[in-house]
Amino acid sequence: MSNPSAVEKTISYIFLILVGVLLASPFLYMVSIALASDATTVKSAFTFVPKEFQWSNFYTIFTHNNLGTYLKNSVIITVFTIIGSVLSASVVSYGFARIKAKGSRFLFIVLLSTMMIPGEVTMVPQFIIFRHLDWINTFYPLIVPSFFAGAFNVFLIRQFVMSIPKSLDEAAMIDGMGHPGIYWKIIMPLTYPILAAIAIFSFSYNWGNFMGPLIYINDPEKMPLALGVQLLTTVGGGQMPPWNLVMVASLFLTIPMVLVYLFGQRYVYEANISGGSSGIK
Repeated sequence: MSNPSAVEKTISYIFLILVGVLLASPFLYMVSIALASDATTVKSAFTFVPKEFQWSNFYTIFTHNNLGTYLKNSVIITVFTIIGSVLSASVVSYGFARIKAKGSRFLFIVLLSTMMIPGEVTMVPQFIIFRHLDWINTFYPLIVPSFFAGAFNVFLIRQFVMSIPKSLDEAAMIDGMGHPGIYWKIIMPLTYPILAAIAIFSFSYNWGNFMGPLIYINDPEKMPLALGVQLLTTVGGGQMPPWNLVMVASLFLTIPMVLVYLFGQRYVYEANISGGSSGIK
């Protein structure tokens, strides 16, 4: 195959730039609204290119709209769910990949089959369980389930571990190391890329999670950012929501996710490759 000519490269770059601008246009419009004044917001006279730079909106939303509390709650929930997802999934994956017990293959298939159960089916039973545990209006329903290894995460990490030579385990066993030591000192460092990808997936889901907090959180002081943004749009008396402040809060909801994917995309790429590198054995 011949190398592309200069004209073909130019056309490709122009096309990619146009597509990039098209995909980024909602974000740019959101920035324009976030910098709009209250007068412009009342008139809904928003423009695609910012004509106003009302930086005081960022101060107002922290001092008058409780954004700091929403951010703190989101950070607490997200950090603990990432820790739970990575640790639990890695431990379970190591067991399925390295410990050959009777029926382990069948249990792994059963675990994978749970991925086909829609979340709507388990939503009500979970709510009943958490209500009996008196966990409603707490962070526990949003954090504790992450410490019980999700099937998708287990599958990804197991496939990655299966690609690691077992000779490393055997050499460690000769030196007297057991499964806990092998997992912590050998497998965990080697699976860092896939664990980073799992952490990114967990961050993406939990930072923008709306349905879970909507079901379990009632107190505004305990609401995460995704639910807090929705609360900002709730106004009475037929008044127009403060869309400029809503867009400011939406920026805090969006920018961290963009940055995480920007700096962690190579781990996601490696996860996609390793996910199919080894069959169910």
